[in-house]
Amino acid sequence: MGKKSEYFKEYNAQAGKKARIKVYEKMCKGCEICVAFCPVNILEMKGLIVIVNNVDKCTKCMFCELRCPDFAITVE
Repeated sequence: MGKKSEYFKEYNAQAGKKARIKVYEKMCKGCEICVAFCPVNILEMKGLIVIVNNVDKCTKCMFCELRCPDFAITVE
């Protein structure tokens, strides 16, 4: 599960993996564009906020970050 802060929810991969996804919940409008562009289907909508199901499967393609019109998701 993600680590929650006041500004974002952070999803970190397990040891040995390097993916880190941050979802800025206050900026997310729930448009689902990031979900549609994720090639490994790790993103899903929970209400109007995107959540990350399995960050270990993230390939760091950054399609979600590039396509988000609100800059609500980042991949590190």
